[in-house]
Amino acid sequence: MSWFSLLSIPGFYPFHCFQPWLATTPEAANAPLILAAVLLSLVVVFLASKLGGEICARIDLPPVLGELVGGVVVGISALHLLVFPEGVSSVDESVLMRLLDITSAADQQSLTTIFEASSEVISVLAEMGVVILLFEIGLESDLKELLKVGPQATVVAVVGVVTPFVLGTVGLTMLFGVPVVPAIFAGAALTATSIGITAKVLAEIQRLTSKEGQIIIGAAVLDDVLGIIVLAVVASLAREGTVEISNVIYLVVSASVFLIGSIWVGRLLNPVFVAIVDGLKTRGQLLVSALIVAFTLSYVADVIQLEAILGSFAAGLILAETDKRHELQEQVIPIADMLVPVFFISVGAKTDVSVLNPFVPENREGLIMASFLILVAIVGKVVTGFAVFGQPGINRLAIGVGMIPRGEVGLVFAAVGSTSGVLSKPLNAAIIVMVILTTFLAPPLLRVVFQQGEETVETPIASPPSEAIAASESEEVQSETT
Repeated sequence: MSWFSLLSIPGFYPFHCFQPWLATTPEAANAPLILAAVLLSLVVVFLASKLGGEICARIDLPPVLGELVGGVVVGISALHLLVFPEGVSSVDESVLMRLLDITSAADQQSLTTIFEASSEVISVLAEMGVVILLFEIGLESDLKELLKVGPQATVVAVVGVVTPFVLGTVGLTMLFGVPVVPAIFAGAALTATSIGITAKVLAEIQRLTSKEGQIIIGAAVLDDVLGIIVLAVVASLAREGTVEISNVIYLVVSASVFLIGSIWVGRLLNPVFVAIVDGLKTRGQLLVSALIVAFTLSYVADVIQLEAILGSFAAGLILAETDKRHELQEQVIPIADMLVPVFFISVGAKTDVSVLNPFVPENREGLIMASFLILVAIVGKVVTGFAVFGQPGINRLAIGVGMIPRGEVGLVFAAVGSTSGVLSKPLNAAIIVMVILTTFLAPPLLRVVFQQGEETVETPIASPPSEAIAASESEEVQSETT
């Protein structure tokens, strides 16, 4: 979603405080209440983020897992404090809207408008959060190291797309008798990787700049590009029964040109950027200038039907090549601390864990298929680590585990499949269950596999006493000879 879509939100008038005469329309009259609803939602987001993150940090789990769980608690699955129109049948299911109803004189129609508008604002802020997150990750990444592991990252991305897609599609068709088109759609949902969740965990455990971390990030970026192409193909197949080859070629070419071209041009213009920043005299000259670059590339990526996060990540990689890198990293942190939790809490809040209830009869068929999809989802990504070549001593298991979480990307596949009518309710539920469990399992697993890898490296294999004595005697003889 574009930032400019805020202007199309009913009742969103940023200058209402200075133009009271606009209050003659119902939409303008709702504007203060929309702001109030957004502020209440942000209070819930920040409280859930801090409580969940602090609890997980104290029991040695990744704080991002606490944010996801906090989102589930305040979202559609539990407290209904932060819910979105697509997840509820009525505005009355939102606790915040009921509170707003009590404290204001808004009628039912106005409450519905307020609910939709405030939810749209939170969704935009969540998208802004992941854009800032990927910009920050780009700043912390080393472009030269990323280029060095480029071939390995490409192999990991391709294997991570092809393996789960083939296993999922064939398995659903052969084992469960699912028709070919729905099976292809479910197989496509298995190809996704949530770069936001993995990158956040890698940053928290200080493994982002490791060789494994760089391969994971590079593969996740390529996975995102491949995922967009796969989604376009299966959506076209679901809609028209055929695949538009021209659309696929366009996506492949545009993604390649954008990623390579933006980085190449950006590196050439880095001296110009530094000169402009040094010439500015007003406060925030570095941060604002950097955000202009990040948002411009994000806009371009969005316009050519790619993901905005690809543009912000590319901007981070480019600006990390300047001597302003460390100063910019410090200045971006407060922005990330404010916006990134909105993204993770929103992902958790939109997750309906009721599909995991086996006591509901209509969930059982979906849970059986979900068990198969979860197995394929984990195995199909873990094997990617063992496809890495030319990197002796690397933690291959960590690379595979880092590719596991589907997160919001998997939910997009499920949503497209559900709205197109291709997926049956059991299969749609199975995909959602797979997304939930892979998203929540990956953060703690990633920490465990990195810790095990460190212990393996740090614990040398003891030599037998006889070998140690022989080695000592050999050294003494060589010393005497010398």
